[in-house]
Amino acid sequence: MPAQSSQHVLRPARPPSTPLSDLLKTFAADPGPAVPADLRITGIEQRSDAVLPGDLFAALPGSRAHGARFAADAVARGAVAVLTDPAGAETAGDLPVPVVVRENPRAVLGELSAAIYGHPSERLVIVGITGTSGKTTTSYLVEAGLAAAGRSTALIGTIETRIGGRRVPSALTTPEAPQLHAMFALMVEQGVDAVVMEVSSHALALGRVDGVRFAVGAFTNLTQDHLDFHADFEDYFAAKRRLFEPASPVAARTAVVNIDDAWGRRLADGLAAPVRVCTTGPADWSVAGPPRAHGGEQEFTAVGPMGERVVRLRLPGDYNVANGLLALAVCAAAGVDPATAAPALATVDVPGRMQRVDQGQGFLALVDYAHKPAAVESVIATLRAHLAAAGGAGRLAVVVGAGGDRDTGKRGLMGAAAARGADLLIVTDDNPRSEDPAAVRAALVAGAHSVPAEQRGEVRDIGDRTAAIEAAVTWAHAGDVVLVAGKGHEVGQEIQGVKYPFDDRAALTAAIASTRPQGANAEDLTIP
Repeated sequence: MPAQSSQHVLRPARPPSTPLSDLLKTFAADPGPAVPADLRITGIEQRSDAVLPGDLFAALPGSRAHGARFAADAVARGAVAVLTDPAGAETAGDLPVPVVVRENPRAVLGELSAAIYGHPSERLVIVGITGTSGKTTTSYLVEAGLAAAGRSTALIGTIETRIGGRRVPSALTTPEAPQLHAMFALMVEQGVDAVVMEVSSHALALGRVDGVRFAVGAFTNLTQDHLDFHADFEDYFAAKRRLFEPASPVAARTAVVNIDDAWGRRLADGLAAPVRVCTTGPADWSVAGPPRAHGGEQEFTAVGPMGERVVRLRLPGDYNVANGLLALAVCAAAGVDPATAAPALATVDVPGRMQRVDQGQGFLALVDYAHKPAAVESVIATLRAHLAAAGGAGRLAVVVGAGGDRDTGKRGLMGAAAARGADLLIVTDDNPRSEDPAAVRAALVAGAHSVPAEQRGEVRDIGDRTAAIEAAVTWAHAGDVVLVAGKGHEVGQEIQGVKYPFDDRAALTAAIASTRPQGANAEDLTIP
């Protein structure tokens, strides 16, 4: 593999070599001076410090600076040509390499990246999963089902990227187009034949998946999130819809849509032949009868075109039944027999998703990624059902915050959802980023106090996340539940541009170990 730069560079060891003149014919751009016939491109990169010799440097306009400001550095690192817009060409000045000018270079970045790496997605079965919640869990379940059928798999998502068993942390849910197609080429080179990837609304709106040929596209649901980026729900939905609309250049060949919510039904109704998945009513794939709890696991009977199949999951909650059913339908759409996929789903644990922390304490302690109003409401409902099944005497503490510099409209909704379901709500800092942490917390507290006093539990405001978790653990008695929500698998906390090490699972483990409440063992408690 080529030498690594300061950036993660995941590329094939033997990349294709394409004449720049051939690329220009395909992507109709102004090369400026004549391009040497022997000038060949072996990669593409828009990060100057990740450029490798033979690259085409994509100097794109950014929110803070134009990439052309770094063109000279890219050339010094080995870039043999530069792609930019007219303003970028002027900014870059005289360079010793061809400068290819196009009015909107980002519009061709994905397809150009695919061409440079030999269109690797056409040699892979690529499953794209989009929606507000459930993308990560569904991705892990689908990957397990494909692997059970003998596929050599890769995973690209929020928590990690895995290629041939090698884990690479993900900076973005969906990488930028040059890195994505380079990874696909590496996967092909290493014998991977099936890829499961989360596809965010940002990726669809910004063209990060342009040039990808999706075999299957799956839709989980749509609830409030990312309205700091999207103008409104319609804009948010329109971005998600790009993965499915026949006229879209990234439309999947087969669409599998969860129609449990209104947005899923609307999406399916606008498509010619979607595979409809529904846990609450008739569809191509549905659930027969209520789920059945078995300790910390649950099972349900899936009904599909191939008959009935019992599916067991290590993940609690009705929303995970929806994720499991969707995963089974996606596996079938990708050519895997449900009889093969279903047993594999029972082996899956997802980091930071209803992840238990057990130090021998007498209460149930969990870390979950829920950071949107609907997700908070769903996970609390699941835990309330657990407490009811255990006799109803136990109480629920919820520790949660909201990210700064993100959708402000969801903060009050999250506070209200948590206050309605928790006996103790501790509002704390999540990732404040550049915002005043106290102001972010105040929005959640205001939402919590919007719930009538008789309908909510105690509300505390503790900014320090470690102290907040310790307070919840100190409060808990035998038979109670402590939920730390919002960050899940994350191992950092971003404050004023600095990311400090922080892991909810480690903080919760330490808090429990320092108090060790007495009572029933946590493993004696079950989640329905």
